[in-house]
Amino acid sequence: MAPKPETLAAFEAAKGFMPLDEGLALHAAAREAAALRMPLLEVGTYCGRSTILLADAAREAGVTAVTVDHHRGSEEQQPGWEYHDASVVDPVVGRMDTLPTFRRTLHQAGLEEHVLALVGRSPQAAAVWGTPLGLVFIDGGHTDEHATADYEGWVPHLAEGGLLVIHDVFADPADGGQAPYRVYRRALGSGAFTEVSVTRSLHVLRRTGLGI
Repeated sequence: MAPKPETLAAFEAAKGFMPLDEGLALHAAAREAAALRMPLLEVGTYCGRSTILLADAAREAGVTAVTVDHHRGSEEQQPGWEYHDASVVDPVVGRMDTLPTFRRTLHQAGLEEHVLALVGRSPQAAAVWGTPLGLVFIDGGHTDEHATADYEGWVPHLAEGGLLVIHDVFADPADGGQAPYRVYRRALGSGAFTEVSVTRSLHVLRRTGLGI
């Protein structure tokens, strides 16, 4: 079932990069995973565009959406890079701070109470996390260091039958960075995951075995 019109409107109005078709695929995966009655987690909040979809699915199922980000921007969002947005730079400290925009996004969508926002670095959050997860959505930093840390930190918490969703998976280096693609290939090569769907760069895999 597609999100309600007001949810889609909030998604499309939010600052971010995910196109609608990938967003709908993410929402469908989140709805399916929410049936496991476990939290849905994303790495890489930015301004909350995709969080809206996870939170909507979580609200319907009575679970919690968890989103992890240090809110200082990933590599490609820093000054001088392609995805830099000067409007989310804190004028006092001179660094990116997407947290206020994210909070406004959730408030305007009416979804604040369904989201747990972890503000900090993904490996630190993963190291103290102790609850099984129904979904892990990896959409954080796109260097090998960061993508691998997100995978190794959070995928061990993914429950049997849970869904692993990886964004920005490009087999052709001309289309984008290769770190998410390498993580995706690692998941398939582990024998612990079976691919469920592909929507452009968004890949959905189900945990069907142990290991990472």
